[in-house]
Amino acid sequence: MRNINNIIFDYGNVIFQIDFMRAKQAFQALGIQDADSFFSHKEQHALFDKLDTGKISAAEFYEGIRGFSGGRELSDEQIRDAWNALLIGVPKGNHEVLLEMKSKYRTFLLSNNNEIHYRFLMDYLKKDYGIADNSGFFEKDYYSHLMGMRKPNREIFEFVINKQNLVPEETLFIDDSPQHLQTAKELGLQTVLSTSADSFQELIKGLKL
Repeated sequence: MRNINNIIFDYGNVIFQIDFMRAKQAFQALGIQDADSFFSHKEQHALFDKLDTGKISAAEFYEGIRGFSGGRELSDEQIRDAWNALLIGVPKGNHEVLLEMKSKYRTFLLSNNNEIHYRFLMDYLKKDYGIADNSGFFEKDYYSHLMGMRKPNREIFEFVINKQNLVPEETLFIDDSPQHLQTAKELGLQTVLSTSADSFQELIKGLKL
């Protein structure tokens, strides 16, 4: 990579491993027939967009899922567990790589997230790694549901760029979603596609950062 001073990392399938197939199977088990178009890596129903941007609460999300599934008897806990099914964890060594990158560059986290997953993640980090959150690995960590905007919309990238006074051409963005990378490219950032959190260490090594 050329003239990199800043790195913006996505979270899911870059640092933290997720499995969309597990979410598909879990939603099917709740009675949602077309789980692929309802929620997948490439597309998702507007209900998820609203959750990702904090426009609806967890309770409203659960009620929405009950409506789509036709399972009025489904509990909040059943829906929460299905929604969290795709969350696996941070492979050993990824946090150490983040700290190494932070010692060399200005680093940031930019994650499409939501109230339910965020709560799970914070509990996971405390339980498995003994840390309160991700703030120690970055100069600043940004989550869509706390910002009221989400990727791939330009506004969330422009907010981070302007807030942190980043030069786009000197900024690398790493994400697992091509549609997110496309927006970043249009704004002048250098981009790299991540295929799995399992390969994060090899990806960074290969970039020779």
